[in-house]
Amino acid sequence: MRRPFKSTAPVKEGPRSNRDIKVPRVQLIDVEGNNLGPTSIDDAIRMAEEAGLDLVEIAPNSEPPVAKITDLGKLKYQSQKKAAEARKRQKTIEIKEIKMRPNIDTHDYEVKMRAVRRFFDEGDKVKLTLRFRGREMAHLELGMQLLNRVREEVEPIAKVEAEPKLEGRQMMMVLSPR
Repeated sequence: MRRPFKSTAPVKEGPRSNRDIKVPRVQLIDVEGNNLGPTSIDDAIRMAEEAGLDLVEIAPNSEPPVAKITDLGKLKYQSQKKAAEARKRQKTIEIKEIKMRPNIDTHDYEVKMRAVRRFFDEGDKVKLTLRFRGREMAHLELGMQLLNRVREEVEPIAKVEAEPKLEGRQMMMVLSPR
């Protein structure tokens, strides 16, 4: 099949193997994992073909490059499995938002605090937002008292990532689990 005018050759994924290895000598490792020492590339490829396997470059930046006699398809499959396993174990940290008012009732406050503790148990960060309406803006100290109360309650399980700050009619604070 012809390539379109002025396009580049396709780039191969993964390690170089067999005839793609363009160095005169390689540090050879056989099927059992034994180090056979520096070997010419032709001898290494011949040994791999005799074993019915591939010569795969493992460490291209070392001097001389390290090549191993192994099954290339199996090697690629194992690396895909490792990558998938790593992605599965990876936990994304989310920021959960809890909205309150400065004159919140005690029961409502306790319900919100239970949610905050649950978020910390799940490993998420929590953004506390206090919304001031109307004349509440004249009493910003009530909002600071509330946020300080929250901070003291969650001190053993969380640390303050962003100190309380006022943005317009909202006061915000970010907490992250310890």
